[in-house]
Amino acid sequence: MRDLSGVFKAYDIRGIVGEQLDSDLVRNTGAAFARLVGGSAIVIGHDMRASSPDLAGAFADGVLTEGVDVIMIGLASTDLLYYASGSLDLPGAMFTASHNPAEYNGIKLCRAGASPVGQDTGLTDIQREVEADTPPSVGRTPGTLETRDLLAGYVGYLHELVDLTSSRPLKIAVDAGNGMGGHTVPAVFEGLPIEVVPMYFELDGTFPNHEANPLDPKNLVDLQAKVREIGADAGIAFDGDADRCFLVDEVGEPVPPSAITALVAARELGKEPGATVIHNLITSKAVPEIVAEHGGKPVRTRVGHSFIKAEMARTGAIFGGEHSAHYYFRDFWRADTGMLAALHMLAALGEQDGPLSELTSAYTRYAASGEINSTVGDQAGRMAAVKDAFAGRDGVHVDELDGLTVELPSGGWFNIRPSNTEPLLRLNVEAADAAAVAALCDEVLGIVRA
Repeated sequence: MRDLSGVFKAYDIRGIVGEQLDSDLVRNTGAAFARLVGGSAIVIGHDMRASSPDLAGAFADGVLTEGVDVIMIGLASTDLLYYASGSLDLPGAMFTASHNPAEYNGIKLCRAGASPVGQDTGLTDIQREVEADTPPSVGRTPGTLETRDLLAGYVGYLHELVDLTSSRPLKIAVDAGNGMGGHTVPAVFEGLPIEVVPMYFELDGTFPNHEANPLDPKNLVDLQAKVREIGADAGIAFDGDADRCFLVDEVGEPVPPSAITALVAARELGKEPGATVIHNLITSKAVPEIVAEHGGKPVRTRVGHSFIKAEMARTGAIFGGEHSAHYYFRDFWRADTGMLAALHMLAALGEQDGPLSELTSAYTRYAASGEINSTVGDQAGRMAAVKDAFAGRDGVHVDELDGLTVELPSGGWFNIRPSNTEPLLRLNVEAADAAAVAALCDEVLGIVRA
């Protein structure tokens, strides 16, 4: 029996095309997914990678053999696929490897209404069936395939959620990284009082200019330079499947995702006072502070979209944000959409006369380290050593909701978490200023790397 544990991840399926992913595996995955979700039809979209159309077609073949219809929406960002799943109330499959290099591809799966499929919600069952080479169901009439273009519907729905028609004129540079933002941005911004200066809008899954991963600072350099060169009001960068957005201000400084989370949360709470907002435990502590100050109820959760979405469903939360620039909206089927977050930020900027740096400064209260990775041979042992070093101190609070979080009486805190796939510990630190962050980083890393 084939071992696919290296391909079936916690939240999706991902691997090197030709080595880990091929048409047969994908076809069998489509059939297993159809058996899992049942229903009348499954909607399928794909990104701009060279392998994506053929893999999407193989998946569709597998679905059709199970007697389930297929709606192909063609080129799509991941949040466009979520829009399709939500608006059509159908399960969906998105072919993308997001920000991974060109040789990779993958599948993100969701049930009707864009509800995620992860290891605990069906992905393990699919893996088991594919590993066992489960044969197709017998005696079923094959499903039918149709194609639909849902881009206009997606654009219209976003415009219903955020009205930018009364914004002051803005000039923004947008770096699509040769990813799917090059497909969706022109449609979304057409007709708005916003001048878009495009960068790398050509759809090219070889990523000839830089990786489509704006979380890595080196991939923001071109955008920062362009913003300063043209005197833009802001810059926006999207990752490969355009479900995450990153902003830089008018002087090219990155806007922390926690500040975006806090600002968007305040806007959403303005529409629904008293609502719940979800934040993961690595976002700045400014986020729950600002949510509470705006009359909302902050709820802290583990890192990862399945935990965010589950908590949003449980609490009825209006919005959720993560440090990794994933933003989730109740009005978008609790799915993550970088485009909607970008529209909120531009609307906030366009409603006042000040620059973006001034607008976001009110939502940035503390200094942060960003994520620091350490390769270790004994994750559990090193984490235990960190816990032992801090737990007995006066005024220190420790919790283990996700990894180890330590809150200090000074107001600073850190979280250290093991990677699920690599021998790494991931450290995030926040404190009152850069010097305090550096000191706390040195202390924790001295234990981790001893």
